[in-house]
Amino acid sequence: MNLDNKKFVTTENKRGLSSDETVFHYFQNGTIITANYKGGSIQQGLIIGKQINDLEIELLYQCLTIDGELKAGKSKGRISKTQNGKLKLEFNWNWLNGDLSGGKSEYIEIE
Repeated sequence: MNLDNKKFVTTENKRGLSSDETVFHYFQNGTIITANYKGGSIQQGLIIGKQINDLEIELLYQCLTIDGELKAGKSKGRISKTQNGKLKLEFNWNWLNGDLSGGKSEYIEIE
């Protein structure tokens, strides 16, 4: 499954910063994945990562919050399709700075 030029919003992220106001715009060239994201408490964010196999990806991300805080983290995720054909991303993630906490998050493709 390819993420090129796909947009996603957060559907679940209890311990993270992104919300349903945060839009992620992904690009993919071969196994290389990049993205930018913003909205909600995130002023601007950037992602780089790789596709491990057809269903698994690994990402590094960084953002600047609306409070001026720089955050960075890493995640491992799974790509799947919903019954209506939309892509869904599910991640286990953790911060690489600050309190080093982590969590689980889910995202759904939007038009």
